[in-house]
Amino acid sequence: MANLREAQKQMTRRLLLESGLELFKTKGYAATTVDDIATAAGTTRVTFYAYFPSRGDLMKALIDERLNEALQRVRSFEHGSTAQDLVATIVDGTPQAIRAWLRRTADNWPAIRPIIRVGRDAAVIEPDLADLVERWLEEAISDIEDGLTAAGRFEPHQRHFRGVLAMAQLDFVAQNWHRADWKLTYEQMLDDLSASWVALLT
Repeated sequence: MANLREAQKQMTRRLLLESGLELFKTKGYAATTVDDIATAAGTTRVTFYAYFPSRGDLMKALIDERLNEALQRVRSFEHGSTAQDLVATIVDGTPQAIRAWLRRTADNWPAIRPIIRVGRDAAVIEPDLADLVERWLEEAISDIEDGLTAAGRFEPHQRHFRGVLAMAQLDFVAQNWHRADWKLTYEQMLDDLSASWVALLT
């Protein structure tokens, strides 16, 4: 019985997260209320608050859980979370390893993009979410820095900034690829992005 209750709790929480994300995408963060999310999840406002103290906390959970899950990131003491495969890719440093990592990440863009976009929308509305997505990006930059440090590549003061440049490129392309008319195929985009990362990071 206890296992059944726990499974029901997990299902309710998952429904709240999924309903929240879908409504944030379709209605916008500002226009979506707690009641909207609860109704879409087939539950009540009281139940919503049993899982999330606020709409902003649900948004934080989407970043912390769904985004990190999509990129296979795990909690780290040094910084919020760590994508071990990104660190290993940077240590490897071969064009093949970098392109393979970028391909895996690009294949996840349909799951990643809406969460980042909604997170940025939420940051405009709620001051305590102001740097939510940027903190997450900073964690990825730290992963690159860790990889460069482990590989002994570049001077210590250069490593973080090179991570900044690499993630800025990736973030911009990820957010705009589906709507930009860059006259490139998917494979050509990956080739050019990979070449840029190789030049920056190896």
